[in-house]
Parts: sequence; structure tokens; C-alpha cells
Amino acid sequence: MNADTPLQLLGGLTPRQFLRDYWQKKPLLVRQAFPDFESPLSPDELAGLSLEDCVESRLIIEHGVQPWELRRGPFAEDSFSQLPERDWTLLVQAVDQFVPEVAELLEHFRFLPSWRIDDVMISYAAPGGGVGPHFDNYDVFLLQGHGHRRWRIGQMCDSDSALLDHPDLRILADFQQTDEWLLAPGDMLYLPPRLAHYGIAEDDCMTYSVGFRAPSASEVLVHFTDFVAQFLPDEERYADADLQPGGEPQQIQADALQRLRGLLNQHLQDDRLLMAWFGQFMTEPRYPELLQGEDLQASQLQQALDEGAMLVRNPSARLAWAELGDELMLFASGQGRLLGGELRELLQLLCQAPALHADNLAPWLQQKEAHTLLLELIKQGSLEFADE
Repeated sequence: MNADTPLQLLGGLTPRQFLRDYWQKKPLLVRQAFPDFESPLSPDELAGLSLEDCVESRLIIEHGVQPWELRRGPFAEDSFSQLPERDWTLLVQAVDQFVPEVAELLEHFRFLPSWRIDDVMISYAAPGGGVGPHFDNYDVFLLQGHGHRRWRIGQMCDSDSALLDHPDLRILADFQQTDEWLLAPGDMLYLPPRLAHYGIAEDDCMTYSVGFRAPSASEVLVHFTDFVAQFLPDEERYADADLQPGGEPQQIQADALQRLRGLLNQHLQDDRLLMAWFGQFMTEPRYPELLQGEDLQASQLQQALDEGAMLVRNPSARLAWAELGDELMLFASGQGRLLGGELRELLQLLCQAPALHADNLAPWLQQKEAHTLLLELIKQGSLEFADE
């Protein structure tokens, strides 16, 4: 995608202009970002998804058993017939992994790194429904899919912002409105992290939320150090061979801190280890149980492709790649594979192509490393054969 081509999705801005002026800085309202948009999913179909065990869903009822009552799915078929006429919201997570037409919406956001995109959550709200004034710690695009929702925008927030006393929901106790917009189908609102917002349904409405992965500093430190620790021998310890006499024996001297920092830095500053961890962490699937692999022999794969079979990415799989000096690393659903630099175009194909078949795989099927990689991805479940 050309960074200097104006996009209807961004209200005529180019990706470069949007990233420079709005991304993680300020909101952007785009009227008819998706002209004449028709929701690929009906409210009944969304409710049907919330009955499934493998789907993450929630109901928020503003005036329930307690204020802002939260119920977690999966729900029973009669759950919705017992709800009040207004002031409630159904939220269904990662709908893109279950409905291909919803997944196709993400193609419009390829001006952003695909490994940063988390999922498409869809909410259905009865009139007056919402989840209360709140803020997110990640970027989000809010596409109106059906009906009308009024969005109120407030102040920038942080961990010190006062919240209501609620066991499950982070609802702001003090919402300071600065702007207000009514969105119709096809309209879209971009919100940067930590900006307070409050959406209220004017009528029966559906909203598509495209959210992004943004690990916290605490997640990075905990998970990266756990990852690095796997490769460290037990004998690598704090040492002070240059220890000098003098001073108080109970005092920890500044030079001890420097030795400790040196012990940490030699690992924390290893860019290869950091990239290997980061790629695996950012491609971890939300629902790993949906990756069901198939153990094939090389001859079976070749025969299937020769007969016209196509390979596609499992909807739950996440793929990305990176350069590590003269080598490449493919990250597939939380696992990393170090590969030769000559496979660059194959990795690009794996991550970008909508389908893999005998024609576009032809240059690679005679290379043992490429063939082995395809078999590993099929066995892992990141690649699967397309339905007829």
C-alpha cells in the first residue's frame, strides 16, 4: 500500500499524514469511511455466536441486578428474550476469526503493521445501551455497522484516573466531555490510547471495533526475562572477582550495582533474543485451541497441490517475519523459525497471499527448506487446506 495515496478510509488523508498527525495523538472522525456499508453480520447472527463455547462474549446491563451488571457467555438461547427493552449491550470478541466476511475488513487497515492488529470485536446495543464512560490502553477504530451510536469524547486518562467501585468493569467516575458525534452506518471514529469515550446507542445498533495489541511494560519485562532465562546456565551468576577491601561490611556499594547491571545488560541488550521473543509474543493466537494441525508427508503435500488444492492461513493464526542479520525469522502463532535469507520472498508470500497453490509455490517446492517449512506450518495448524 502506497503511504502517499489518499484513502477514503482516512477521510482523504494519506497513511503518512494519518500516522504523522493522528496515530496515538488525537481522534479522527471519518464520515462514510466505508460508503454504503452493509454489516456482513446480522444482530441475530451475532447473538448466535455468543451461544458458542469457543467464542468470548459479554452482556452489560446498565440497570441490572446491580448497576452495570456484567454477564459472561456462552449464553443460553433464551438469554436475550429475558432482557429489558433498552440499556444493554452484547459484546463478542474476535469475530474476524469466525466470520470470513468480517476478517476481510482488516484488509482495509494494511497501512498499519498487521502484527499490531488484535481482533475485530462487534457489539450490539439496544436503545440506550453502552458500556459506560471508559478508556482503553490501545488504539481502536470504531466502525458503525448498523443503526446509530452517539460517541462522547472526554479527557486523556491514566492509571490514576478515578473509577467507579465495580468488580469487573473499569468505568470512569469523572467523565469530562469535550466532543460529541453521532455515527451512522459506514462512519468511523479513530481513538488513540487513553482517551476517554462513551458510546450510547440511539437505536438498535452494531459497532465494529478494530483493536490493536499493545503490551504493557510490565508484560514485556516479565515475559521477556522468562524467555531469556531459558537460555542461561545456572553457573552464570553475580560475581565480584575485582572486589576491593574497605568500607562498611553491611553497606551495598555502588560498584556492586554496576556489576549487577552488567550481568543484566549483556542479555537485555541482545537484539536477536529480543526480536525472537517479541515476534513470538506478538503472534500468539487468542484461541490456540482452534489451531488443529495435520501431519503430512512431503509427497502428500505435493500431490494435493498438483490436484488443485489451496492452502490458506487458519483464521486464528498470526504470521510475521523479521531480519536477523543475514538470516530471517518467521513467527507463526507464537513460534519462531530461523531461516536462510534466500527465503525472503517465500516469507512475504506466506504472510501476504490470500491463498497458496501450485502456481505461486512453484519456485519453492523444489527447495527442501521451503518444503519443510510448509509441512511444519500445516502440522502446527497455521496453514490449512481451503474448503472446496
